Amino acid sequence: MRRISKAQAKAAAAGTPVLPYPDVVDPDLVGTYSAFAKAGGGYVWDDVLQYRVWCHPERGAWDLNDGNDYYRAFATYPQALAFYQATKGAEAPIALIRQAEYIDAPRPGDFRHVKELRIAEWPVEFLRRPRRQSNTISDFLSPNAPANRLDIIRGLAK
Repeated sequence: MRRISKAQAKAAAAGTPVLPYPDVVDPDLVGTYSAFAKAGGGYVWDDVLQYRVWCHPERGAWDLNDGNDYYRAFATYPQALAFYQATKGAEAPIALIRQAEYIDAPRPGDFRHVKELRIAEWPVEFLRRPRRQSNTISDFLSPNAPANRLDIIRGLAK
């Protein structure tokens, strides 16, 4: 049975669907991360740092940054989703993730194991992939990997 957080349990009790997105690793740090981050990529994730909802004044969001885009940060996906749904000019929530190791693909089919810290914004749907385990990347790069290596990332193969 999958464990859910207190926030997810509260959302479920209120009739809000519980989605398979984890809460952040440290709620006390939500809102302290730089707005600048990599975009997507890396194939695997280690931690969710915060959920972000980007707001655009030119699309009707409140102008809180001299006409520039800005984001609101949240510790749970349900909080971010509720804000997005109630805010004109907002984008759907995304996740700010930490990757201690990741897979670089400089060219199609050319995969490299990179062992350095990477902070990136990801579509939340990517969090449906299992969290990186100690063998995920080595299994992905193995000559014995399945024809569709992404099945390893998706948790469908070893």
